[in-house]
Amino acid sequence: LSQIDKYLYAMRLSDETLLDVMARFRREMKNGLSRDFNPTAVVKMLPTFVRSIPDGSEKGDFIALDLGGSYFRILRVKVSHEKKQTVQMESEIYNTPEDIMHGSGTRLFDHVAECLGDFMEKQQIKDKKLPVGFTFSFPCRQSKLDEGILITWTKRFKASGVEGADVVRLLNKAIKKRGDYDADIMAVVNDTVGTMMTCGFDDQRCEVGLIIGTGTNACYMEEMRHIDLVEGDEGRMCINTEWGAFGDDGSLEDIRTEFDREIDRGSLNPGKQLFEKMVSGLYMGELVRLILVKMAKEGLLFEGRITPELLTKGKFETKHVSAIEKSKEGLNKAKEILTRLGVEPSHEDCIAVQHVCTIVSFRSANLVASTLGAILNQLRDNKGVGRLRTTVGVDGSLYKMHPQYARRLHKTTRRLVPDSEVRFLLSESGSGKGAAMVTAVAYRLSEQHRLIDETLAEFKLTHEQLLQVKKRMRAEMEAGLKKKTHETAKVKMLPTFVRSTPDGTENGDFLALDLGGTNFRVLLVKIRSGKRRTVEMHNKIYAIPIEVMQGTGEELFDHIVTCISDFLDYMGIKGARLPLGFTFSFPCKQTSLDAGILLNWTKGFKATDCEGEDVVYLLREGIKRREEFDLDVVAVVNDTVGTMMTCAYEDPNCEIGLIVGTGSNACYMEEMRNIEMVDGEQGRMCVNTEWGAFGDNGCLDDIRTIYDKAVDDFSLNAGKQRYEKMISGMYLGEIVRNILIDFTKRGFLFRGQISETLKTRHIFETKFLSQIERDSWRALLASLEIILVSVCGVQGFLKGNERIKNDFSAEMPGASLEDVSVRLLRSARAAGPSSPTALVSFHSFSRIMHQTVKDLAPNCDVTFLLSEDGSGKGAALITAVGCRLREAEQ
Repeated sequence: LSQIDKYLYAMRLSDETLLDVMARFRREMKNGLSRDFNPTAVVKMLPTFVRSIPDGSEKGDFIALDLGGSYFRILRVKVSHEKKQTVQMESEIYNTPEDIMHGSGTRLFDHVAECLGDFMEKQQIKDKKLPVGFTFSFPCRQSKLDEGILITWTKRFKASGVEGADVVRLLNKAIKKRGDYDADIMAVVNDTVGTMMTCGFDDQRCEVGLIIGTGTNACYMEEMRHIDLVEGDEGRMCINTEWGAFGDDGSLEDIRTEFDREIDRGSLNPGKQLFEKMVSGLYMGELVRLILVKMAKEGLLFEGRITPELLTKGKFETKHVSAIEKSKEGLNKAKEILTRLGVEPSHEDCIAVQHVCTIVSFRSANLVASTLGAILNQLRDNKGVGRLRTTVGVDGSLYKMHPQYARRLHKTTRRLVPDSEVRFLLSESGSGKGAAMVTAVAYRLSEQHRLIDETLAEFKLTHEQLLQVKKRMRAEMEAGLKKKTHETAKVKMLPTFVRSTPDGTENGDFLALDLGGTNFRVLLVKIRSGKRRTVEMHNKIYAIPIEVMQGTGEELFDHIVTCISDFLDYMGIKGARLPLGFTFSFPCKQTSLDAGILLNWTKGFKATDCEGEDVVYLLREGIKRREEFDLDVVAVVNDTVGTMMTCAYEDPNCEIGLIVGTGSNACYMEEMRNIEMVDGEQGRMCVNTEWGAFGDNGCLDDIRTIYDKAVDDFSLNAGKQRYEKMISGMYLGEIVRNILIDFTKRGFLFRGQISETLKTRHIFETKFLSQIERDSWRALLASLEIILVSVCGVQGFLKGNERIKNDFSAEMPGASLEDVSVRLLRSARAAGPSSPTALVSFHSFSRIMHQTVKDLAPNCDVTFLLSEDGSGKGAALITAVGCRLREAEQ
């Protein structure tokens, strides 16, 4: 035996060599996954478009075809759900004769279609169009699940006209030609993937498929972010490694022996599938025969006797290797087999031949363990865990039939990757059931996608619908501006008494307060005019506890005054009586620049004794109660107006302010003659639309979804601010949460299990949408199309009119509001929100909004300018403008 060990020394691989092979294969995997190196990579790492293993909710009646060797199997797989998921299978095996394997592609697929017809006849299902999964165990390039372009034939197949063609199309053509039945081929699957899916049905930890039979191959679930050849970074996809071709570039030359080279020379595909030729069942018996012939020629076996049988290719089969290696009857089997080859073996010859078989099959198990080890390391690194727990689904005649093979493979794998806990699961029902499972998963997903698309279609507003919204907004604006309809109008169009944007001469130190959400800001703004205009800002942010937001008005304003006092101390300016601008981001009816009657609270505020009161008076009373300092409150301002003023300081063309953040609103400079609620015809005044209440009269009910209604019903102010609830940051996450709950109830998501967390209102924050979108989670993005609605309010100002000239003139005294608006907006710059959580900071939100404005108001040239400093600076600028105008009057 030591003589044989010496003779076959090159086949006995050390762990050091195996670890080296493992590292080489890992490099090959990386090349195959990379867009740049894939064209020249020998290990092709083919995407399979199988994105999920079974989740236990699949059901239905499926057909599976399994073509990959000298026989062809057809299965009918019924997956049902009574108490638990069960699978019933009936199958039929058909031969694939040699002349068909080596004939034309048309003949091969005609044969497959004929067998399928026969099977459907026997099952009495020729009248049904069942989903079909096609296990096609050859290297295919896929761009979708139901397409497979054959790269190259392997395993003795040589049918002409198939390489480079789509096998699904060829099979469909053959079925159509027959015309006696119909089939819906939903998935073409490699046998390795089929094995992984079969085992994945029993063990959801299974993420590797391994075949060691006639041929060899492996697949595994790879992170999408590593698969350059497929768009998208989210989730995982099964990769068919096609590792049989490992070494085709010469990377295994140092461990290939003269016998491996001889096998390759005599094969149908010399120079190809070199790794497969070293390890798989198709070649193992032949490898042993070549070794026995050489040893006999050198007088080391059979006393130098060589017979014609021993010299005949294919006479010593892999099943003989398995029989000889059996622990008890192996030697007897060896004598039997060798006697049939006519070599009259001695007892010593039988022991020697058994040892040769052991060395050859052990080398195969060792090499497979090293390539499998590379996959396991990739999985472990992908997951970022110290220890990997996973399951490998295995199939193939060599693994199943050889008495020692599985044990050796498991042992070597665990030695090479000690930090992986691997369970090997034998695929009992072959890869055919796996093809049915892939089809079942594909069927489940396509059905779910159809229902999801149907549900989300309500959010995808057509151009006509958006034009309708624009028209309705226009009508609401006009109702809000007119004296006789103002009282009943929902879009209040409130005059702000801001009559001018900054002109650059503003100068001085100003205080600004900014109240509009859970945070409250106090600012000191130093404005300097002259050649080098500067604005220097100091600010401090204070929290407003929920109990203060929803307590009494006195508590709220006392809290505000406490914050101001702290800020004045912090800045060391408590003695100065500074002019103050108050950004108060709630619907107010103003009677002058420094008086604002709160109409109603929004955004979660509920403080009592404030609605119907002048908030400037409430602030002044709070300052009096404190008796620590005095301030000159010059202006009360909506945050939208503040935003417009901030941007107008940078760009004099800015005449619209737009907020899309926690809430949503817009303001714009309107002609005084159109504002019937304020006396005077001359000049312009900023109007705060308070468009959040658009639709409160039911005019948007045709585009509100069940999810919008659910969010509204459970809000603090049901029936109010309906438009705001459809578009703003405070509610978008809640809309998505309601969609997720509905989809989970319908079994589309999370295996139908609604977690307690998901049941919690407002747990799904709007900022999550931004993160999800940034990470390209496209499945959820469909729901974000709701944001398109938000631009319709802007369109109210942007109604196109072909007759409008570029410059504003008095030629058309009777010009309607829309004409004025379009004139106004020819060069308008609509300011965006400043909040970091604002929806405008979604990269797709602003892009879609800008594009939709362009589409709906094609005659308006609109630039969007983002307000960098928020509405606090705007309040200071309004105060500065107010002081300037006050001084001018005096």
